[in-house]
Amino acid sequence: MIFSVWIPLLVPFLAVPAARRLAEALPPRPAAWLLAAAATGLAACSTAALGLIALAGALRLPFFASLENLTAPLDALPAWLAIPAAAVAAGLVAVSGVALVRTVRRHLAELRAARGRLGPGAGELAVLRDPRPDAYALPGRPGRIVVTTGMLRALEPAEREALFAHERAHLAGRHHLFLAAAELAAHCHPSLRSLRAPLAFALERTADEYAAGAVEDRRLAARAIGRAALASRAAAPGPARPRAVLAATAGPVPRRVAALLDRCPAPRLPRSHGARLIAAVLLGCLCVSAASAIEAAADLHGGIEIAQGEATR
Repeated sequence: MIFSVWIPLLVPFLAVPAARRLAEALPPRPAAWLLAAAATGLAACSTAALGLIALAGALRLPFFASLENLTAPLDALPAWLAIPAAAVAAGLVAVSGVALVRTVRRHLAELRAARGRLGPGAGELAVLRDPRPDAYALPGRPGRIVVTTGMLRALEPAEREALFAHERAHLAGRHHLFLAAAELAAHCHPSLRSLRAPLAFALERTADEYAAGAVEDRRLAARAIGRAALASRAAAPGPARPRAVLAATAGPVPRRVAALLDRCPAPRLPRSHGARLIAAVLLGCLCVSAASAIEAAADLHGGIEIAQGEATR
């Protein structure tokens, strides 16, 4: 455990750049799954490593040692390192836990407030009487497409259909869960914060492609997204939409419009040695991180059994 427990804490610094590079070479939907899975897996492994460090140090204290009936000192970590490392690890886990709870509560409160502003209608589309152009996908049961009267006036009928199709894709794909997973993972390890922006971009591009297919006109979808974004940004700031929702006007809109106008909208992963190497590095990082966390847990369990006198070296 002395060495393996530190690996999940260091691996994300190498895995995150690899995940971002690989996501750039993938079509939007696989890229979103890749980034969300990488963020969740790396966050779980690093949190588990911190928990093991905290537990190993705590079991050196008489009170916790008596709870486990330890008859000998636990040697999972050196004595000079165990207590300070455990204190730091426990503090980090506590801070992450508090941040996770606060984030979840804030998102739920914002979603409840947003749903409270909607009318009593049960349809998919909810129109708000507001001159400021805005539109977003509000998750829930049922999910609603929220659009203001200002946005409806800013777009032509065909462009509205493209915009609605974009937001419908967010609801159907439960994209808010991907974004929430990345935000929660960022509280577990600092390097994971840089995955949220590319994940949000991949989710918006996924919805863009769905909208283009729904209206069967890529130029129309690009025009709708571009005009909606220009109208939204030219208006005076209004009430902030919930941070957990996705909207067609979010993110780097010029890049998204350019991608829709591209004749090859869904690039395949290049069969170059560089792309294969990046994929191998990312897969190796995830496997090493998970294997190291499991090995550290097994070593700690074996050390506890030895300290209890239930096993021999």
